[in-house]
Amino acid sequence: MKLEDFLYELPEDLIAQVPLNDRDMSRLMVVDASEGSIRHNRFKDVLNYIHPGDCIVLNDTRVIPARLNGFRKDTGGRVELVLLREKERGRWEALAGPGRKARPGDRIVFGNGVLEAEVQEITEEGNRIVKFHYAGIFQEVLDQVGVVPLPPYIHTRLKDPERYQTVYARERGSAAAPTAGLHFTVEMLDRIRSRGIDTAYVTLHVGLGTFRPVKVEDIENHVMHEEYYQVTPDAAAAINRARQRGGRIMAVGTTSVRVLESATDPDGLVNPMSGWTKLFIRPGYHFQSVDGMITNFHLPGSTLLMLVCAFAGRKLVLKAYNEAVSNRYRFFSFGDAMLLLSPRWNPG
Repeated sequence: MKLEDFLYELPEDLIAQVPLNDRDMSRLMVVDASEGSIRHNRFKDVLNYIHPGDCIVLNDTRVIPARLNGFRKDTGGRVELVLLREKERGRWEALAGPGRKARPGDRIVFGNGVLEAEVQEITEEGNRIVKFHYAGIFQEVLDQVGVVPLPPYIHTRLKDPERYQTVYARERGSAAAPTAGLHFTVEMLDRIRSRGIDTAYVTLHVGLGTFRPVKVEDIENHVMHEEYYQVTPDAAAAINRARQRGGRIMAVGTTSVRVLESATDPDGLVNPMSGWTKLFIRPGYHFQSVDGMITNFHLPGSTLLMLVCAFAGRKLVLKAYNEAVSNRYRFFSFGDAMLLLSPRWNPG
């Protein structure tokens, strides 16, 4: 398929710049692929479509204050680093800007000297490998000098950084939030469990590659970014129990979908495991473990939109997106939500 098959017109004023005051009051579009139908609700009503015995799978990653603003030790020139992933203790891969000020051998100082980075090498993609020098505990130093990076399409300063975290975020490591989970509240999670709906937490640390545009005309030639994921034995057991008793597996976010599909064996069982996934889900992919998906509205031509199209069908998804534009839904990270139901199931 071609990149142009996944493009749509989006007015810029529909890109949400700030979150709503109440997480669960965002709008919810329900797309049922078994009927080809589209319904409009509020997110707080999502439980009308999830049954006792189902299992909701959430990504518990936590965004770290990965954006570091500092200056070169020798010249005083300003340099920004955005941490992507830890290669080994104290050694990170990062984006650097401007790149000409972050060459091998350069040293960059942050927070009046409490943190210092030595640029060691430049990767094939143009990223930097840096070695950090500091006293104490790295995460505490990072909390002191770093800030949470927001997506490039958000231009309004966030008053409360916790609004770019899910209420269940706990495993530090992401450069971006799994934004489908931003709609959940603690009270909603309590209601989910009280109704006999299981929850399972997996981890996928979201990289900034999620915002990188697809640049090839033939999407089969796109090289997917790599992200770390983990499925614990408890999570795998809860998901498999739900499947064995006939319940549905409802993934919250494309990140949870990629974890589940990466960890599912040919027999349909989710295995406890960890590692790096480059799974690129696009139309033609056969889903092994996911029956429903809660997600936000994604960028035109993005791999996230391609994943959603693979799940519910490109024509239906693009019809839903055009209807969302016509009804002035809010798009992207702080925007409204979509519930997609597999052709194998009906919400009843």
